Amino acid sequence: MTRHSISGSVSPRFLLIACSAPAVAFFAAFWLLPAVMLIALPAREGWKTYFATFTDVLYLQSLLQTVGLSLLVTLATLLIGAIMGIAMARSRFTGRGLLLSLLTLPLSFPGVIIGFFIILVGGRQGVVADISTALGMERITFAYGFWGLFLGYLYFSLPRAIASYTAAAEAMDAHLEEAARSLGARGWAVARDVWWPQLMPTTMACSAIVFATAIGAFGTAFTLSSKFEVLPISIYNEFTNYANFALAASLSISLGLITWLVLWLARRCAGPNASGV
Repeated sequence: MTRHSISGSVSPRFLLIACSAPAVAFFAAFWLLPAVMLIALPAREGWKTYFATFTDVLYLQSLLQTVGLSLLVTLATLLIGAIMGIAMARSRFTGRGLLLSLLTLPLSFPGVIIGFFIILVGGRQGVVADISTALGMERITFAYGFWGLFLGYLYFSLPRAIASYTAAAEAMDAHLEEAARSLGARGWAVARDVWWPQLMPTTMACSAIVFATAIGAFGTAFTLSSKFEVLPISIYNEFTNYANFALAASLSISLGLITWLVLWLARRCAGPNASGV
């Protein structure tokens, strides 16, 4: 039988199924099956386990702290990232490319290293503690609580925002701003009527990514959260230290649903032209 006759006897549908079978098997084994098991696990301890995040004061507090911290990090990241991104897009100076590279350098660091950086600055043996002691003050540390996590998350999130806003600001239509200024618009009016509509898709996409990254961050939280527990650490403690897989699964479901909801809302608000969400 010739090669032509063999290829002619195989239907395109069969070829499609044969080619997609490995991808389907991988998806089923490493995403679908674990997801089904995760959803089913809390049922072993009773249906109330699914709502443990909202009925248990300890886990509810951890959830609220996680969401509150993530929201503050997102707002600070958007504000600083927008200012720096627009400034970088409108400035041309020697070393601009090097500065952009340095600003995006934290993207190459894992969360544990970023946590270590915060400890070097605000930890018990950090620079701030040494300076405060040298000045005769009480030893100041902030690395192991809310402010340590906030600065660590902000440090990790800012490069994404700066890069996104720089690219978006460079793509803005300069003629719209010129037209607005020719009509007498100044300062905040230009920002509100010209910049904001063009930067809205980037803002929504960037906010969703930053929030989702912050709410699920583990490496930085594992390094710094000894005085401020967040939900990823609660999940880790439940399945690692206490072997309570049902409760860990319930907390994971709650965290996943909140993150998915935020991403979905951002996609809806940003519109079909937004990218990155």
